[in-house]
Amino acid sequence: MHIRPGRYHHGDLRAALLNRAEETLREKGPAALSLRELARDLGVSHAAPSRHFKDKQALLDALALTGFERLDETLKASRERADESFAERLAVMAHAYVGFATANAELLDLMYSIKHDPEASEALDAAAQRWSEQIVELIGEGQRQGQVREGPMERVGLPVFVTLHGYASMAVSGMLPLETIEHGLDDVIAYILQGCAPE
Repeated sequence: MHIRPGRYHHGDLRAALLNRAEETLREKGPAALSLRELARDLGVSHAAPSRHFKDKQALLDALALTGFERLDETLKASRERADESFAERLAVMAHAYVGFATANAELLDLMYSIKHDPEASEALDAAAQRWSEQIVELIGEGQRQGQVREGPMERVGLPVFVTLHGYASMAVSGMLPLETIEHGLDDVIAYILQGCAPE
């Protein structure tokens, strides 16, 4: 839930700052983010945000962290709606990931750019790992059920991750026509399933 731009009255200032920062990121990009501007938008003193974020980079880190946490929750919820088959679980996870990416394009871009920063916090690194761990877990389950070919996880899982992330990146960047995004994803899922099929 996003807080509408306007004066801040009471409650969790940190959450209000993050919500307004995400709105600004979506509307204007990361360069437009400023703690002073956020304070002005929320009607608090220009020093108030510094109680929660020491500088703009800390704010960006927190935004990326909450993004990865939301992505993790989105993927977990999608898997709970699927049956036990690898094909169904992969399909719902792929649709959830691409849906998250297209709905949060600017945030996803920020998440991955900060994740690869050598200064990234341990909490951010751990949150980023949880999404790839879900793919690993899904493939491991598929292997145990005999629905996915045998092999080391990096050989079986990496193509799955790269294909999904690549498709999401193309969808977000506008390289794919809107009318092809949904059925195109179904084709990508079929391609992944073929690549993962037991030999």
